[in-house]
Amino acid sequence: MDTTNPKKLRAELKDYLDLAAKEPIRIHRRTGETFILLGEDRYAEMQNEILSLQRRLLGMSEVAEGKGLEYKPGSGSRAKRFRKKAASE
Repeated sequence: MDTTNPKKLRAELKDYLDLAAKEPIRIHRRTGETFILLGEDRYAEMQNEILSLQRRLLGMSEVAEGKGLEYKPGSGSRAKRFRKKAASE
């Protein structure tokens, strides 16, 4: 990850935007604040990954709390739908 400061970022904005399309850029202020510049595609990937992990965590917590339903082969409505579809073909 490349690091820069706001002054250099402003002076070379086009170059940093091109680089941010490939890898994140850390922008460090004198006050100690740090920001990350990254491409929109990478941001969307990160958002999707966070959402996926949240869903997994929610599912795992439901199982741990005993809220999940036990799966019994052949007892679900989904299995019935597949059987009907296969029989009609």
